[in-house]
Amino acid sequence: MGSGKRGLLTAALTVVCAVTVLAAPGTAFAAPAPIPAPTPTPAVTPLPDKDLEEVRARLDKLYHDASVATDAYNAAEEKVKEQSAEIAELARKLDQGQRRLDALKDQAGATARDQYRTNGLSSTAQFLLTDDPGRFLDGTGRMLQGQRAATGLMADMTRAQQELRTYADDAAARRKRLESDRRAKAAAKKKTEQQIDAAKELESRLEKKEKERLAQLEREAAKKAQTAWLDTGVLKDAHGTASAPGEKAVKYATAQLGKPYVWGAEGPDSFDCSGLTSQAWAAAGHPVPRTSQEQWRRLPHVAVKDMRPGDLVIYFDDASHVALYIGDGTVIHAPRPGRTVTEAGAGSMPILGVVRPDA
Repeated sequence: MGSGKRGLLTAALTVVCAVTVLAAPGTAFAAPAPIPAPTPTPAVTPLPDKDLEEVRARLDKLYHDASVATDAYNAAEEKVKEQSAEIAELARKLDQGQRRLDALKDQAGATARDQYRTNGLSSTAQFLLTDDPGRFLDGTGRMLQGQRAATGLMADMTRAQQELRTYADDAAARRKRLESDRRAKAAAKKKTEQQIDAAKELESRLEKKEKERLAQLEREAAKKAQTAWLDTGVLKDAHGTASAPGEKAVKYATAQLGKPYVWGAEGPDSFDCSGLTSQAWAAAGHPVPRTSQEQWRRLPHVAVKDMRPGDLVIYFDDASHVALYIGDGTVIHAPRPGRTVTEAGAGSMPILGVVRPDA
């Protein structure tokens, strides 16, 4: 019998014997030793609001930095797309130019072969060697035409060669910039992921009740900021109505409510902040720049008091966040990782300004 089976059998017999002894009538037993009481788990004291406010400030900083890095990533991504398309177009022009130059070379070669067959005289020159004056004059004209054609052919070849060199140099420079932008894109991606990971790690240290209280503090801070903004009377005379494209942009953004924030995403299943606004206006037939910083830089600015539904509200001094205004002091935006596309008070974050895609 193997040792494993022997061990199992011994254990089984021990159990059987124990059960038998316990079941036998009249058997006396010593009083069992008292079981020690379990050590009570010390109650976890939730962090006070002061400490949670520090956590909230730290999280806001991490997610803000992640938003800045996301904008850098999106900008680099757009450059990579544009430069790839430009390089493809240059490759097409290079191919066309090379085929044109080859055709010109074939034409020049045919002329050279013709001259070789006639001892250096072209067929036109041979035609001139005649005693007929009329034919001579006519041949002179033909020869001049031939000379001009040859000169034009050489000029065309020179231009074609110069164009090819220009295209080749341009393509080389664009490839160099493309590699640089790809490195910038990779660096921005790494930085974004580091900031988001740090924020998630910080949040993971919180107990459930602390997370709930933290969320409540965030809502209270947003409400306080929104109330203070409205109390300035900035919207007192704001009665602008949406343009037809603006209505389409609002309709698109509203349909995305509840979809998750994913950095670098531009739909259809997830969005980052500028991915949402750029797609909303693309759906309205007015494409806008991909990033919040470019939207701020390139789109027409309007006063906050004059904003209307469909306008884009740009936030923070570095234009690192954007939302779409839907009226009544409310915006739709994709806030940050871990959140979904949602409505918020337009003044719940520091407003840099407002831009209008269809101004």
